[in-house]
Amino acid sequence: MDIDGVDDDVRLLLDPDLLQQQLLPALSSPAAPLKASSLIAHQLFSHWLSLPHTATLVKSLIDDAKSGTPANVSKINVSGASALPAVFLSSTTPPLSPRSSSGSPRFSRQRTTTPPSLQSPLGSLKEPNPQLIPQFYYQHGRPPAKELKEQCISMVDQVFSNYIDGLRVDEFKSITKEVCKLPSIISPALFTQIDPNCTGIVTRDAFIKYWIDGNMLTMDTASQIYHILRQQGSNYLRQVDFKPVLDELLATHPGLEFLRNSSEFQERYAETVIFRIFYYINRSGTGCLTLRELKRGNLIAAMQQLDEEDDINKIIRYFSYEHFYVIYCRFWELDSDHDCFVDKDNLIKYGNHALTYRIVDRIFSQVPRKFTSKVEGKMSYEDFVYFILAEEDKSSEPSLEYWFKCIDLDGNGVITRNEMHFFFEEQLHRMECITQEPVPFNDILCQIIDMIGPEKENCITLKDLKGSKLSGNVFNILFNLNKFMAFETRDPFLIRQEREEPNLTEWDRFAQREYLRLSMEEDVEEVSNGSADVWDEPLEPQF
Repeated sequence: MDIDGVDDDVRLLLDPDLLQQQLLPALSSPAAPLKASSLIAHQLFSHWLSLPHTATLVKSLIDDAKSGTPANVSKINVSGASALPAVFLSSTTPPLSPRSSSGSPRFSRQRTTTPPSLQSPLGSLKEPNPQLIPQFYYQHGRPPAKELKEQCISMVDQVFSNYIDGLRVDEFKSITKEVCKLPSIISPALFTQIDPNCTGIVTRDAFIKYWIDGNMLTMDTASQIYHILRQQGSNYLRQVDFKPVLDELLATHPGLEFLRNSSEFQERYAETVIFRIFYYINRSGTGCLTLRELKRGNLIAAMQQLDEEDDINKIIRYFSYEHFYVIYCRFWELDSDHDCFVDKDNLIKYGNHALTYRIVDRIFSQVPRKFTSKVEGKMSYEDFVYFILAEEDKSSEPSLEYWFKCIDLDGNGVITRNEMHFFFEEQLHRMECITQEPVPFNDILCQIIDMIGPEKENCITLKDLKGSKLSGNVFNILFNLNKFMAFETRDPFLIRQEREEPNLTEWDRFAQREYLRLSMEEDVEEVSNGSADVWDEPLEPQF
């Protein structure tokens, strides 16, 4: 069929010049609807299918497919047999486009005539050069750099040059401090990790295999100590894992030399230090100290300070002997039958009967913390350590969490007006008994709201308490009469002390005052017994 025999509509659809003149302005217009473009393409395809040659071509291709004959693509481009213009058909298969389109007049013409609105934005983007992403995760830690590794090996060789057969545990401390840059009290635990067979000797090759080849060299200090102390296969630290550390501290620190002949109090001191570590750092309260918790705490800094300070009492975080002395003496005073347990009747006497019966009942209901004691109705020494730290430092987050659980009677995560009234009711009665002018609860409630500034005035959340510096006073108002009265009178001596020593916590100030009181009582007792010697050294519990 000749192109001249096709009607005007077909001529429009099949003539490339007419097609360009009629269609391109419409398609290039930003307002051209998508449906109009699709309709034109559909009409063009429908007219092509209606041509006689198209029907013959399609039937021939179908027959070839049924008979298994390979398709002859040249059939599609038969010259003179189709009414399609040369833009669609040609006598031969067109050659492949060259890799560079700069020599193709067809592509050049299209680039110059095609409106910018029809050009794909992706075509102007250059394919990015593939970049090799460096490895950032190492299952067993990042390997040390070559220079760092060589530097460490040089230091190891220098230390081991005088110990060809290896180092014993007492000689190994130089490696721990100079090469590993770790606190010296970690030395026995590190020695045991390298010498699991307990041969008593650590050779140069064994140390390099553990410290350098094991990628311990590139870890941060907290991660190094964590991997040294934890048991094999464990993902956390337990209290027993710190025992070698405390044994080394008691055996080597000059500030604890006076205690070396008192094995009983050595054990109690070590237990107290470990309990304090877990109270402040193990925020989950599971008894399993994770690496994340260890990194967030300040234990590593306190350990490093042990090598710099000979006075153990100046290391007030965890290791102060005076703090241990205060805690243990308070426990011994309450434990009237000295069975190493404290019951409700004992605890109600704490702080000269400062606590209410209702708060003591909540403590022994084990709401704030489950007792480790196996004796029903009694708290162990560990339970008492948690209690006294929470009671004497209500500004710390562990303390706020401890007492919040006590006041939150229904455990719904908020403290309501009725719950506060329940605890303050006993306080009000006690004030009346000592002829103290009672304070109406509504006035107390307004005062608490002003101090905390909660998001909702009808309840207080733990988040509200942690956001206020006066949160500890709220708990004193509700169940500690002595501290409540001290807060109301605003003791100028305490205010001045807080201003002079802003870095000390409430616990630090309490321990200072209490140790001074206990030491004075000890001196008076010695004088009354006819002893002229007054110790200048830290006191050892005398029971």
